[in-house]
Amino acid sequence: MSRRTPVVVLCTVGVTPRLLPHMPHLRAIGEEGFTAALDPVFPAVTSTVQATLTTGLAPRGHGAVGNGWYARDRAEVQFWGQHNGLVSGEKVWHAARALAPEHRTAYLCWWYAMGAEVDTVLTPRPVYRYDGRKEPDCYTRPAGLRDALTGALGPFPLFRYWGPAAGIASSRWVASAARLVIGTTDPDLAFVYIPHLDYDLQRYGPDGPEAIRAARQADAAIGPLLRELRDRGTTVLALSEYGITAARRPVDINRALRREGLLGVFAQRGMEYLDPHTSRAFAVADHQAAHVYVRDPADVPRVRDVLAGLPGVERVLDRDGQTGLGIDHARSGELVAIAEPDAWFTYYYWLDDDRAPDFARGVEIHRKPGYDPAELFFDPAISHVRGRAALAVLRKKIGMRAPLAYVPLDATLVRGTHGRLPDSAQDGPVLLCSDPAEERGRYRATEVKDLILRLSGLVRRPGPHPLPSRPTRQAAGRDVP
Repeated sequence: MSRRTPVVVLCTVGVTPRLLPHMPHLRAIGEEGFTAALDPVFPAVTSTVQATLTTGLAPRGHGAVGNGWYARDRAEVQFWGQHNGLVSGEKVWHAARALAPEHRTAYLCWWYAMGAEVDTVLTPRPVYRYDGRKEPDCYTRPAGLRDALTGALGPFPLFRYWGPAAGIASSRWVASAARLVIGTTDPDLAFVYIPHLDYDLQRYGPDGPEAIRAARQADAAIGPLLRELRDRGTTVLALSEYGITAARRPVDINRALRREGLLGVFAQRGMEYLDPHTSRAFAVADHQAAHVYVRDPADVPRVRDVLAGLPGVERVLDRDGQTGLGIDHARSGELVAIAEPDAWFTYYYWLDDDRAPDFARGVEIHRKPGYDPAELFFDPAISHVRGRAALAVLRKKIGMRAPLAYVPLDATLVRGTHGRLPDSAQDGPVLLCSDPAEERGRYRATEVKDLILRLSGLVRRPGPHPLPSRPTRQAAGRDVP
Protein backbone atom coordinates (compact mmCIF):
# COMPACT_ATOMS: atom_id res chain seq x y z
CA MET A 1 0.00 0.00 0.00
CA SER A 2 1.32 3.45 -0.84
CA ARG A 3 1.77 5.75 2.11
CA ARG A 4 -1.57 7.24 3.16
CA THR A 5 -2.32 10.11 5.50
CA PRO A 6 -2.42 8.84 9.08
CA VAL A 7 -5.56 9.85 10.97
CA VAL A 8 -6.30 9.95 14.69
CA VAL A 9 -9.91 10.19 15.82
CA LEU A 10 -9.91 11.76 19.28
CA CYS A 11 -13.15 11.47 21.26
CA THR A 12 -13.15 14.25 23.84
CA VAL A 13 -16.50 13.46 25.38
CA GLY A 14 -18.64 16.36 26.57
CA VAL A 15 -16.96 19.19 24.65
CA THR A 16 -19.43 21.83 23.47
CA PRO A 17 -19.09 25.35 22.03
CA ARG A 18 -19.51 26.63 25.60
CA LEU A 19 -16.40 24.79 26.81
CA LEU A 20 -14.18 24.97 23.73
CA PRO A 21 -12.85 28.48 24.56
CA HIS A 22 -11.23 26.98 27.68
CA MET A 23 -9.40 24.27 25.69
CA PRO A 24 -6.63 25.94 23.62
CA HIS A 25 -4.89 22.72 22.53
CA LEU A 26 -8.12 21.24 21.24
CA ARG A 27 -9.27 24.54 19.74
CA ALA A 28 -6.02 24.76 17.75
CA ILE A 29 -7.14 21.76 15.69
CA GLY A 30 -10.05 23.75 14.37
CA GLU A 31 -7.93 26.85 13.91
CA GLU A 32 -5.58 24.86 11.70
CA GLY A 33 -8.46 23.27 9.83
CA PHE A 34 -12.09 23.87 10.75
CA THR A 35 -14.70 23.50 13.49
CA ALA A 36 -18.21 22.22 12.83
CA ALA A 37 -21.34 21.31 14.73
CA LEU A 38 -21.88 17.56 15.06
CA ASP A 39 -25.40 16.16 14.95
CA PRO A 40 -25.54 13.02 17.12
CA VAL A 41 -28.01 10.17 16.89
CA PHE A 42 -30.62 9.37 19.50
CA PRO A 43 -30.00 8.43 22.22
CA ALA A 44 -26.93 10.62 22.53
CA VAL A 45 -25.04 8.21 24.79
CA THR A 46 -21.58 6.69 24.52
CA SER A 47 -22.26 3.23 23.10
CA THR A 48 -24.85 4.37 20.58
CA VAL A 49 -22.95 7.35 19.20
CA GLN A 50 -19.62 5.53 19.02
CA ALA A 51 -21.29 2.68 17.12
CA THR A 52 -22.67 5.22 14.65
CA LEU A 53 -19.31 6.98 14.25
CA THR A 54 -17.58 3.73 13.35
CA THR A 55 -20.30 2.27 11.10
CA GLY A 56 -22.03 5.29 9.60
CA LEU A 57 -25.37 3.75 10.59
CA ALA A 58 -28.25 4.90 12.75
CA PRO A 59 -29.16 2.64 15.71
CA ARG A 60 -31.74 0.85 13.57
CA GLY A 61 -28.80 -0.39 11.49
CA HIS A 62 -26.08 -1.15 14.03
CA GLY A 63 -28.31 -2.26 16.92
CA ALA A 64 -26.56 -0.46 19.79
CA VAL A 65 -29.79 1.18 20.93
CA GLY A 66 -28.28 2.42 24.19
CA ASN A 67 -25.54 1.69 26.67
CA GLY A 68 -27.64 -1.35 27.52
CA TRP A 69 -30.88 -3.08 26.67
CA TYR A 70 -33.05 -6.05 27.64
CA ALA A 71 -31.97 -9.26 25.93
CA ARG A 72 -35.33 -10.93 25.44
CA ASP A 73 -33.84 -14.30 24.49
CA ARG A 74 -31.99 -14.45 27.82
CA ALA A 75 -34.47 -12.46 29.92
CA GLU A 76 -31.58 -10.34 31.20
CA VAL A 77 -30.72 -6.67 31.15
CA GLN A 78 -27.24 -6.44 29.64
CA PHE A 79 -25.51 -3.13 30.30
CA TRP A 80 -22.12 -2.03 28.99
CA GLY A 81 -21.47 -5.07 26.84
CA GLN A 82 -17.95 -4.93 25.43
CA HIS A 83 -17.89 -7.24 22.44
CA ASN A 84 -17.70 -5.60 19.03
CA GLY A 85 -19.98 -8.29 17.65
CA LEU A 86 -22.88 -6.52 19.37
CA VAL A 87 -22.54 -3.82 16.71
CA SER A 88 -23.81 -4.74 13.24
CA GLY A 89 -22.61 -3.25 9.99
CA GLU A 90 -19.34 -2.61 8.23
CA LYS A 91 -16.92 -0.76 10.49
CA VAL A 92 -14.63 1.93 9.12
CA TRP A 93 -11.56 -0.30 9.52
CA HIS A 94 -13.25 -2.99 7.42
CA ALA A 95 -13.92 -0.43 4.70
CA ALA A 96 -10.34 0.85 4.91
CA ARG A 97 -8.88 -2.65 4.66
CA ALA A 98 -11.06 -3.44 1.65
CA LEU A 99 -9.51 -0.44 -0.10
CA ALA A 100 -5.97 -0.98 1.20
CA PRO A 101 -5.30 -4.48 2.65
CA GLU A 102 -2.26 -3.34 4.65
CA HIS A 103 -4.25 -0.67 6.48
CA ARG A 104 -3.72 -0.85 10.26
CA THR A 105 -6.02 0.45 13.00
CA ALA A 106 -5.49 1.04 16.74
CA TYR A 107 -8.62 1.15 18.94
CA LEU A 108 -7.80 2.71 22.30
CA CYS A 109 -10.48 2.83 25.00
CA TRP A 110 -13.40 3.38 22.63
CA TRP A 111 -16.33 1.15 23.49
CA TYR A 112 -17.00 -2.29 21.95
CA ALA A 113 -13.28 -3.02 21.76
CA MET A 114 -13.35 -6.73 22.64
CA GLY A 115 -13.24 -8.77 19.46
CA ALA A 116 -12.86 -5.75 17.20
CA GLU A 117 -11.06 -6.80 14.02
CA VAL A 118 -8.32 -4.21 14.35
CA ASP A 119 -4.57 -4.49 14.83
CA THR A 120 -4.21 -2.91 18.28
CA VAL A 121 -6.72 -2.87 21.14
CA LEU A 122 -6.67 -1.25 24.57
CA THR A 123 -9.71 -1.36 26.82
CA PRO A 124 -10.40 -1.42 30.58
CA ARG A 125 -10.73 -5.00 31.79
CA PRO A 126 -10.63 -5.70 35.56
CA VAL A 127 -9.39 -8.97 36.98
CA TYR A 128 -12.35 -10.68 38.67
CA ARG A 129 -11.00 -12.97 41.39
CA TYR A 130 -12.94 -16.08 42.35
CA ASP A 131 -13.47 -14.72 45.87
CA GLY A 132 -15.26 -11.62 44.59
CA ARG A 133 -12.34 -9.20 44.48
CA LYS A 134 -12.03 -6.88 41.48
CA GLU A 135 -8.58 -5.61 40.60
CA PRO A 136 -7.72 -2.84 38.12
CA ASP A 137 -6.28 -3.98 34.81
CA CYS A 138 -6.74 -3.68 31.06
CA TYR A 139 -7.06 -5.92 28.02
CA THR A 140 -4.81 -5.41 25.03
CA ARG A 141 -4.09 -6.94 21.69
CA PRO A 142 -1.39 -7.87 21.10
CA ALA A 143 -1.32 -9.35 24.59
CA GLY A 144 2.20 -8.12 25.30
CA LEU A 145 1.09 -4.52 24.99
CA ARG A 146 -0.53 -4.78 28.42
CA ASP A 147 2.84 -5.45 30.07
CA ALA A 148 4.53 -2.70 28.07
CA LEU A 149 1.93 -0.12 29.06
CA THR A 150 1.87 -1.23 32.69
CA GLY A 151 5.64 -1.14 32.87
CA ALA A 152 5.81 2.35 31.39
CA LEU A 153 2.73 3.95 32.97
CA GLY A 154 1.77 1.80 35.92
CA PRO A 155 -1.43 -0.28 36.19
CA PHE A 156 -4.51 0.92 34.36
CA PRO A 157 -6.19 3.36 36.82
CA LEU A 158 -9.59 1.65 36.86
CA PHE A 159 -10.88 3.42 39.98
CA ARG A 160 -9.93 6.76 38.40
CA TYR A 161 -11.66 5.80 35.15
CA TRP A 162 -15.11 5.42 36.70
CA GLY A 163 -16.59 5.70 40.17
CA PRO A 164 -16.47 8.23 43.01
CA ALA A 165 -12.72 8.73 42.57
CA ALA A 166 -12.86 9.14 38.79
CA GLY A 167 -10.74 12.05 37.65
CA ILE A 168 -8.03 13.39 35.39
CA ALA A 169 -5.53 10.61 36.19
CA SER A 170 -7.30 8.17 33.90
CA SER A 171 -7.36 10.56 30.93
CA ARG A 172 -3.67 11.29 31.43
CA TRP A 173 -2.97 7.56 31.44
CA VAL A 174 -4.97 6.97 28.25
CA ALA A 175 -3.33 9.92 26.48
CA SER A 176 0.11 8.68 27.47
CA ALA A 177 -0.79 5.16 26.33
CA ALA A 178 -1.91 6.58 22.99
CA ARG A 179 1.42 8.36 22.58
CA LEU A 180 3.28 5.12 23.27
CA VAL A 181 1.12 3.01 20.93
CA ILE A 182 1.13 5.50 18.07
CA GLY A 183 4.84 6.17 18.48
CA THR A 184 5.79 2.50 18.35
CA THR A 185 3.24 0.97 15.95
CA ASP A 186 2.57 3.91 13.58
CA PRO A 187 -1.03 2.94 12.74
CA ASP A 188 -2.81 4.35 9.72
CA LEU A 189 -5.89 5.04 11.85
CA ALA A 190 -6.18 5.36 15.62
CA PHE A 191 -9.16 5.96 17.88
CA VAL A 192 -8.46 7.54 21.29
CA TYR A 193 -11.04 8.17 24.03
CA ILE A 194 -10.57 10.92 26.63
CA PRO A 195 -13.34 10.57 29.28
CA HIS A 196 -12.57 13.32 31.78
CA LEU A 197 -15.33 15.81 31.07
CA ASP A 198 -17.94 13.13 31.71
CA TYR A 199 -17.12 13.17 35.41
CA ASP A 200 -17.35 16.68 36.78
CA LEU A 201 -19.99 17.79 34.30
CA GLN A 202 -22.32 15.09 35.62
CA ARG A 203 -21.29 15.78 39.21
CA TYR A 204 -21.55 19.56 39.16
CA GLY A 205 -23.29 20.50 35.91
CA PRO A 206 -21.96 22.17 32.76
CA ASP A 207 -22.25 25.82 33.78
CA GLY A 208 -20.09 26.33 36.86
CA PRO A 209 -16.38 26.74 37.58
CA GLU A 210 -15.99 22.97 37.98
CA ALA A 211 -16.84 22.50 34.29
CA ILE A 212 -14.25 25.06 33.22
CA ARG A 213 -11.64 23.45 35.45
CA ALA A 214 -12.41 20.01 34.00
CA ALA A 215 -12.16 21.36 30.45
CA ARG A 216 -8.76 22.86 31.18
CA GLN A 217 -7.56 19.64 32.79
CA ALA A 218 -8.67 17.52 29.83
CA ASP A 219 -7.07 19.94 27.39
CA ALA A 220 -3.78 19.86 29.27
CA ALA A 221 -3.84 16.05 29.30
CA ILE A 222 -4.10 15.83 25.51
CA GLY A 223 -1.63 18.65 24.80
CA PRO A 224 1.52 16.46 24.51
CA LEU A 225 -0.34 13.94 22.33
CA LEU A 226 -1.57 16.64 19.96
CA ARG A 227 1.92 18.16 19.66
CA GLU A 228 3.38 14.79 18.72
CA LEU A 229 0.63 14.14 16.19
CA ARG A 230 1.25 17.52 14.57
CA ASP A 231 4.99 16.77 14.36
CA ARG A 232 4.21 13.41 12.72
CA GLY A 233 2.01 15.01 10.07
CA THR A 234 -1.07 13.21 11.35
CA THR A 235 -4.53 14.48 10.53
CA VAL A 236 -6.53 14.88 13.74
CA LEU A 237 -10.31 14.54 13.84
CA ALA A 238 -11.52 15.49 17.33
CA LEU A 239 -15.15 15.19 18.30
CA SER A 240 -17.50 14.80 21.21
CA GLU A 241 -20.32 12.26 21.34
CA TYR A 242 -22.72 14.58 23.12
CA GLY A 243 -22.98 17.69 25.22
CA ILE A 244 -23.93 17.53 28.89
CA THR A 245 -26.74 19.79 30.07
CA ALA A 246 -27.99 20.75 33.52
CA ALA A 247 -29.92 18.07 35.42
CA ARG A 248 -32.42 19.20 38.04
CA ARG A 249 -35.02 16.44 38.23
CA PRO A 250 -34.47 12.71 38.54
CA VAL A 251 -37.45 10.72 37.26
CA ASP A 252 -38.05 7.36 38.96
CA ILE A 253 -39.62 5.71 35.95
CA ASN A 254 -39.49 2.15 37.30
CA ARG A 255 -40.99 3.14 40.63
CA ALA A 256 -43.92 4.64 38.75
CA LEU A 257 -44.42 1.36 36.88
CA ARG A 258 -44.17 -0.61 40.11
CA ARG A 259 -46.76 1.51 41.87
CA GLU A 260 -49.10 0.73 38.99
CA GLY A 261 -48.56 -3.00 39.52
CA LEU A 262 -46.65 -3.39 36.25
CA LEU A 263 -43.12 -4.05 37.52
CA GLY A 264 -42.31 -7.17 39.51
CA VAL A 265 -39.49 -7.88 41.95
CA PHE A 266 -38.24 -10.84 43.92
CA ALA A 267 -36.59 -10.70 47.35
CA GLN A 268 -33.49 -12.37 48.76
CA ARG A 269 -32.06 -11.69 52.23
CA GLY A 270 -34.20 -8.60 52.57
CA MET A 271 -33.08 -7.13 49.26
CA GLU A 272 -35.25 -6.64 46.16
CA TYR A 273 -34.22 -7.44 42.63
CA LEU A 274 -35.92 -6.60 39.36
CA ASP A 275 -37.78 -9.64 38.02
CA PRO A 276 -38.23 -9.41 34.24
CA HIS A 277 -40.03 -12.78 34.26
CA THR A 278 -43.00 -11.46 36.23
CA SER A 279 -42.90 -7.82 35.14
CA ARG A 280 -45.58 -6.68 32.74
CA ALA A 281 -43.43 -3.64 32.02
CA PHE A 282 -40.10 -2.20 33.17
CA ALA A 283 -37.67 0.42 31.94
CA VAL A 284 -33.98 0.18 31.13
CA ALA A 285 -33.04 3.73 32.11
CA ASP A 286 -30.16 5.38 30.27
CA HIS A 287 -29.65 9.06 31.09
CA GLN A 288 -32.48 10.92 29.32
CA ALA A 289 -33.75 7.91 27.38
CA ALA A 290 -35.45 4.78 28.64
CA HIS A 291 -36.35 1.64 26.73
CA VAL A 292 -39.58 0.34 28.22
CA TYR A 293 -40.22 -3.37 27.66
CA VAL A 294 -43.85 -4.46 27.72
CA ARG A 295 -44.47 -8.20 27.81
CA ASP A 296 -48.08 -8.21 26.57
CA PRO A 297 -48.89 -5.97 23.57
CA ALA A 298 -52.33 -5.40 25.09
CA ASP A 299 -50.63 -3.51 27.96
CA VAL A 300 -48.86 -1.01 25.70
CA PRO A 301 -51.62 1.65 25.80
CA ARG A 302 -51.84 1.49 29.58
CA VAL A 303 -48.07 1.69 30.03
CA ARG A 304 -47.89 4.59 27.60
CA ASP A 305 -50.53 6.45 29.58
CA VAL A 306 -48.68 5.86 32.86
CA LEU A 307 -45.43 7.19 31.41
CA ALA A 308 -47.01 10.13 29.59
CA GLY A 309 -48.51 11.34 32.86
CA LEU A 310 -45.23 11.12 34.76
CA PRO A 311 -43.67 14.55 35.53
CA GLY A 312 -40.36 14.90 33.69
CA VAL A 313 -41.35 12.75 30.71
CA GLU A 314 -41.55 14.77 27.50
CA ARG A 315 -42.47 12.11 24.95
CA VAL A 316 -43.24 8.41 24.76
CA LEU A 317 -42.46 6.78 21.43
CA ASP A 318 -44.25 3.73 20.10
CA ARG A 319 -42.77 1.75 17.22
CA ASP A 320 -43.84 4.34 14.67
CA GLY A 321 -42.32 7.13 16.73
CA GLN A 322 -39.08 5.20 17.07
CA THR A 323 -38.84 5.04 13.29
CA GLY A 324 -38.71 8.82 13.14
CA LEU A 325 -35.64 8.85 15.40
CA GLY A 326 -33.86 5.95 13.71
CA ILE A 327 -34.08 3.69 16.75
CA ASP A 328 -36.60 1.16 15.45
CA HIS A 329 -34.63 -2.02 16.17
CA ALA A 330 -35.59 -5.37 17.66
CA ARG A 331 -33.54 -4.57 20.79
CA SER A 332 -35.53 -1.40 21.49
CA GLY A 333 -38.36 -1.38 23.99
CA GLU A 334 -41.96 -1.52 22.89
CA LEU A 335 -41.94 2.07 24.11
CA VAL A 336 -39.12 4.59 24.42
CA ALA A 337 -39.43 7.47 26.90
CA ILE A 338 -37.59 10.77 26.45
CA ALA A 339 -37.01 13.04 29.43
CA GLU A 340 -37.65 16.76 29.51
CA PRO A 341 -34.54 18.95 29.10
CA ASP A 342 -33.68 19.25 32.80
CA ALA A 343 -34.78 15.72 33.78
CA TRP A 344 -33.21 12.26 33.60
CA PHE A 345 -34.25 8.68 34.38
CA THR A 346 -33.06 6.66 37.36
CA TYR A 347 -33.08 2.88 37.25
CA TYR A 348 -34.40 2.66 40.85
CA TYR A 349 -37.27 0.21 41.26
CA TRP A 350 -37.40 -0.36 45.05
CA LEU A 351 -39.79 1.73 47.17
CA ASP A 352 -37.79 1.55 50.41
CA ASP A 353 -34.03 2.18 50.47
CA ASP A 354 -33.69 -0.46 53.17
CA ARG A 355 -34.78 -2.97 50.50
CA ALA A 356 -32.30 -1.81 47.86
CA PRO A 357 -30.01 -4.54 46.48
CA ASP A 358 -26.42 -4.62 47.65
CA PHE A 359 -25.08 -3.52 44.27
CA ALA A 360 -27.07 -0.26 44.45
CA ARG A 361 -24.51 1.18 46.90
CA GLY A 362 -21.50 0.09 44.86
CA VAL A 363 -19.95 0.67 41.46
CA GLU A 364 -21.48 -2.19 39.50
CA ILE A 365 -22.00 -1.16 35.89
CA HIS A 366 -22.91 -4.62 34.62
CA ARG A 367 -25.43 -5.75 37.25
CA LYS A 368 -27.52 -2.62 37.57
CA PRO A 369 -30.48 -2.70 35.16
CA GLY A 370 -29.78 0.84 34.02
CA TYR A 371 -27.22 3.61 34.09
CA ASP A 372 -26.38 5.05 37.52
CA PRO A 373 -24.59 8.42 37.59
CA ALA A 374 -24.71 8.34 41.39
CA GLU A 375 -21.67 6.06 41.06
CA LEU A 376 -19.65 9.26 40.58
CA PHE A 377 -20.30 10.28 44.21
CA PHE A 378 -19.23 9.24 47.66
CA ASP A 379 -22.28 9.02 49.91
CA PRO A 380 -22.28 12.26 51.93
CA ALA A 381 -24.39 10.57 54.61
CA ILE A 382 -21.45 8.32 55.58
CA SER A 383 -18.99 9.93 57.98
CA HIS A 384 -15.35 9.94 56.86
CA VAL A 385 -16.50 8.22 53.67
CA ARG A 386 -13.33 8.80 51.66
CA GLY A 387 -11.12 7.42 54.40
CA ARG A 388 -13.35 4.39 54.79
CA ALA A 389 -13.28 3.77 51.06
CA ALA A 390 -9.49 4.08 50.96
CA LEU A 391 -9.20 1.58 53.81
CA ALA A 392 -11.49 -0.85 51.99
CA VAL A 393 -9.35 -0.60 48.85
CA LEU A 394 -6.23 -1.27 50.94
CA ARG A 395 -7.87 -4.35 52.43
CA LYS A 396 -8.67 -5.59 48.95
CA LYS A 397 -5.07 -5.12 47.86
CA ILE A 398 -3.84 -7.42 50.62
CA GLY A 399 -6.41 -10.07 49.75
CA MET A 400 -9.20 -9.35 52.22
CA ARG A 401 -12.86 -9.10 51.23
CA ALA A 402 -14.05 -5.55 51.70
CA PRO A 403 -17.21 -4.38 49.92
CA LEU A 404 -17.07 -0.85 48.55
CA ALA A 405 -20.59 0.21 49.51
CA TYR A 406 -20.14 3.98 49.40
CA VAL A 407 -22.38 5.07 46.51
CA PRO A 408 -25.38 7.19 47.58
CA LEU A 409 -29.00 6.42 46.75
CA ASP A 410 -29.81 10.12 46.45
CA ALA A 411 -30.29 10.86 42.74
CA THR A 412 -30.71 14.59 43.37
CA LEU A 413 -26.92 14.86 43.74
CA VAL A 414 -26.52 14.51 39.96
CA ARG A 415 -26.21 17.88 38.20
CA GLY A 416 -25.51 16.98 34.57
CA THR A 417 -27.08 14.64 32.02
CA HIS A 418 -27.41 13.88 28.31
CA GLY A 419 -29.20 11.59 25.88
CA ARG A 420 -31.70 13.93 24.24
CA LEU A 421 -30.86 15.47 20.91
CA PRO A 422 -29.48 18.95 21.65
CA ASP A 423 -32.00 21.76 22.04
CA SER A 424 -29.30 24.38 21.48
CA ALA A 425 -26.18 24.37 19.32
CA GLN A 426 -24.22 25.72 22.31
CA ASP A 427 -25.01 22.52 24.20
CA GLY A 428 -24.38 20.13 21.32
CA PRO A 429 -21.25 18.19 20.40
CA VAL A 430 -18.56 19.56 18.12
CA LEU A 431 -16.23 18.24 15.43
CA LEU A 432 -12.79 19.71 14.81
CA CYS A 433 -10.52 18.67 11.96
CA SER A 434 -6.96 19.72 11.16
CA ASP A 435 -7.55 19.28 7.41
CA PRO A 436 -9.34 22.35 6.03
CA ALA A 437 -10.20 20.60 2.76
CA GLU A 438 -13.24 18.94 4.37
CA GLU A 439 -14.61 22.13 5.91
CA ARG A 440 -18.33 22.30 6.51
CA GLY A 441 -20.43 24.03 9.11
CA ARG A 442 -22.16 20.86 10.23
CA TYR A 443 -21.67 17.10 10.07
CA ARG A 444 -24.01 14.29 10.98
CA ALA A 445 -22.62 11.47 13.12
CA THR A 446 -23.62 9.10 10.31
CA GLU A 447 -21.22 10.95 7.97
CA VAL A 448 -18.09 10.58 10.12
CA LYS A 449 -17.16 7.11 8.82
CA ASP A 450 -16.93 8.40 5.24
CA LEU A 451 -15.12 11.52 6.44
CA ILE A 452 -12.43 9.34 8.04
CA LEU A 453 -11.94 7.43 4.79
CA ARG A 454 -11.56 10.68 2.85
CA LEU A 455 -9.12 12.13 5.38
CA SER A 456 -7.07 8.94 5.11
CA GLY A 457 -6.79 9.38 1.35
CA LEU A 458 -8.61 6.10 0.71
CA VAL A 459 -11.68 7.68 -0.87
CA ARG A 460 -11.69 10.55 -3.34
CA ARG A 461 -13.08 13.79 -2.03
CA PRO A 462 -16.42 14.74 -3.57
CA GLY A 463 -17.39 18.18 -4.82
CA PRO A 464 -18.76 20.97 -2.63
CA HIS A 465 -20.84 19.73 0.29
CA PRO A 466 -24.43 20.85 0.77
CA LEU A 467 -25.06 21.77 4.38
CA PRO A 468 -27.24 19.14 6.09
CA SER A 469 -30.33 20.27 7.88
CA ARG A 470 -30.26 20.56 11.62
CA PRO A 471 -31.24 17.44 13.61
CA THR A 472 -34.57 16.85 15.20
CA ARG A 473 -35.59 18.29 18.49
CA GLN A 474 -37.60 15.66 20.31
CA ALA A 475 -40.57 17.95 20.75
CA ALA A 476 -40.68 18.76 17.04
CA GLY A 477 -41.11 15.14 16.05
CA ARG A 478 -39.15 15.42 12.80
CA ASP A 479 -37.10 12.64 11.27
CA VAL A 480 -33.44 12.03 12.08
CA PRO A 481 -31.47 9.78 9.73
